[in-house]
Amino acid sequence: MVERMVGTQTIHGLPQPTGLKQCQQLPKPIYTPSTKAELGEKDVNISPDEAKVIVGEKYASRLEELALACYKAGAAYAEERGIIIADTKFEFGLDVETDEIYLVDEVLTPDSSRFWSKADYQVDKQVLRNWLTSNGLKGKPDVEMPPEVVEKTKGRYTEVYELLTGRSLEEALKSLEA
Repeated sequence: MVERMVGTQTIHGLPQPTGLKQCQQLPKPIYTPSTKAELGEKDVNISPDEAKVIVGEKYASRLEELALACYKAGAAYAEERGIIIADTKFEFGLDVETDEIYLVDEVLTPDSSRFWSKADYQVDKQVLRNWLTSNGLKGKPDVEMPPEVVEKTKGRYTEVYELLTGRSLEEALKSLEA
């Protein structure tokens, strides 16, 4: 978000306070819709006004309301456990028969969110993303990762799980066997 603000002090056209530093929490969460890209492609960020054109005003305002409510609930839960949810994405679907909007796909996972420890701002999925990008493999199917990247990524996911749930992964796995 900060990169897009440099020089303009806006995000998606919304004014932001001057003097924000990189990774500093914004005064309030903001809704930043995007389009859903094809597999291997990057989603395209769009403005809330562009979202209204695509999905219609009726759905756009409800989607914004739902996305912000989901984020705020997750962020409050995580903050109590020493975690900052720096950003996340939610995917929604529409049941055309009932006109109901549903939250679909994964929700607040390390694949769809950046989780940072309040102590050091360092727990997220960037290990894998950085390795894929630096090796020209981002978006490619059937990538074989070196064991050290797998272990480091596994460690980050485990850390997020344990911080958010307050129990060890081993303990959770044992409870499934019972």
